[in-house]
Amino acid sequence: MPEILVESLPAARRGLRVSVVTETFPPEINGVSITLARMVEGLRGRGHDLEIIRPAQAVDQPANQSANQSGEPSVQAGAAGKGREDLLTRGVPIPRYPGLRMGMPAKRRLIRHWSLHRPDVVHVATEGPLGWSALHAAIHLRLPVTSDFRTNFHTYTGHYGIGWLQRPITAYLRKFHNRAHFTTVPTEALRLELEAMNFQRLVVLPRGVDTHTFSPDFRSQALRASWGVAEDDLVVAVVGRLAPEKNLRLLVEAWQSLRQVHSRTRLLLVGDGPQRAELQAACPGAIFAGARRGEDLAAHYASADLFAFPSLSETFGNVVLEALSSGLPCICFDHAAAGLLLRDGQAGVLVNPQRPAAFATALRDLALDPDRRRAMARAARELALREGWDGIVGRFEALLERARGDGPQASLGNLAADGLVVPLARS
Repeated sequence: MPEILVESLPAARRGLRVSVVTETFPPEINGVSITLARMVEGLRGRGHDLEIIRPAQAVDQPANQSANQSGEPSVQAGAAGKGREDLLTRGVPIPRYPGLRMGMPAKRRLIRHWSLHRPDVVHVATEGPLGWSALHAAIHLRLPVTSDFRTNFHTYTGHYGIGWLQRPITAYLRKFHNRAHFTTVPTEALRLELEAMNFQRLVVLPRGVDTHTFSPDFRSQALRASWGVAEDDLVVAVVGRLAPEKNLRLLVEAWQSLRQVHSRTRLLLVGDGPQRAELQAACPGAIFAGARRGEDLAAHYASADLFAFPSLSETFGNVVLEALSSGLPCICFDHAAAGLLLRDGQAGVLVNPQRPAAFATALRDLALDPDRRRAMARAARELALREGWDGIVGRFEALLERARGDGPQASLGNLAADGLVVPLARS
């Protein structure tokens, strides 16, 4: 038998130890938490160890008390499962968003923790006080640190009457992200917008969709009957927080206009938020389903007939992909993910953001054309099947591995040539 030279064997690939810092995570329901959970589970499936540093939620009440009393993060390894630990920090409720919590600064505690349990990469997903302190703790320890730009906080100011804060918020976000090794953004349009504001080292990494969870197969006649609609009635759905930045007043106006020519139309709003009471008063005939999860959410998508999404504040818009995967034609503004996915009009209709009145026209035209809707429904599902999570997680993994190898101040290099800058597929 020939001798085997051990030196000639390839080195075993070492998994990453990634510390993810976020102020939102499931069971909280929002695009950031859901996307981040997908990335975390995808990395765990590839053999990496993850720790999630986040504010304690209501379901973590005992750990939350411990964190408040001791001043140290509380570890919940068992609940997270193999390959993941949750470190819980102090948090306070976010005004007008009682279901969400904002993490408090924890720089000293994170320095102590990471000095004892040094990660390969720190990934900061949100830019609140906890994220800011994590960024500086990682820099202090010379750890590679990466970040996500997932929420247009600088654009929210106009919806809440604090437009004068837009410039300082933008300056804060720029200072935050420019200290990271790289920052992922979900679309090329957002990359260009931020680059024009002097954000640096931006990498396009879109989001995917679970095409098994979100599928036309979950359409339910029983659910439709509970809404008081028949098979031939038209249900127009929107999914997301019921909040001013989602531009839902425009949708209500468009739906009321549609009702004048298509009386058997119902508006379905899935989600909750500070604008719910106002919207209920404006459209008492609408269906307010509240927040939904899992197969229940999937059934609500699939049991509708159209998806109308008037938001202009999204960095991506996960709900658009979920609606497409559920076989729903989509009416959206030419913005964020919809602006790329629906560009040729096969799976939905794009509306010029400079012509908001055209949103109602697009909704009415598609509602009155059942043959076109059926063709778009088929195209929507086909498009979504090309937008799975595996490839996106793989590219995120490659970015983190590069950060580990190059150090926190290294250049992004030729990421586009290496296939690490991921464009969205177009329908």
